[in-house]
Amino acid sequence: MALFEYRGMQPTIGNDVYIADSAEVIGNVVIGDSVYVGPGAKVRGDYGAIQIGEATAVEENCIIHARPGEVCTIGSRVTLGHGCIVHNTKLIDDWAVIGMGAIVSDWAFVGTWAVVAEGGLVRNRQEIPPEKIAAGVPVRIIGDVTEAFKKDWSGFKQIYVDLARTYRRDLKRID
Repeated sequence: MALFEYRGMQPTIGNDVYIADSAEVIGNVVIGDSVYVGPGAKVRGDYGAIQIGEATAVEENCIIHARPGEVCTIGSRVTLGHGCIVHNTKLIDDWAVIGMGAIVSDWAFVGTWAVVAEGGLVRNRQEIPPEKIAAGVPVRIIGDVTEAFKKDWSGFKQIYVDLARTYRRDLKRID
């Protein structure tokens, strides 16, 4: 794992966190317990702060960044899908799902259990209400999150909590 101090700011990492060797976590970043940070992910708290809640999955090649003097907040049990970009987002609330390749832009808000579909673009200051599904470029609301969806995704989210624990213990480099 590549953790970097920048201008006296060091990442704070919770318990049972997995950060891939090829991921980078820089500066003013707080990562909660049981978080998974996949290969190639970049979490840049170099001139803004980033807070990531417990049991969140930051999947492969995600980019998270904050503007100077601002805080990018990602809640607990959030899924940040492969290759998504989160830039200076006001809040991605608990249990939200950000699909593969999606972009969540400056000062946007994504509510609890809200979903941004794969490849979606959440514009600057756009708000996705809790338990709504948004898709498109830019995204628009296309539906509601169902109880069945929550049940399925609770299980999917637990997979990454388990990976954070088992990767720390069982993943071995074999070069």
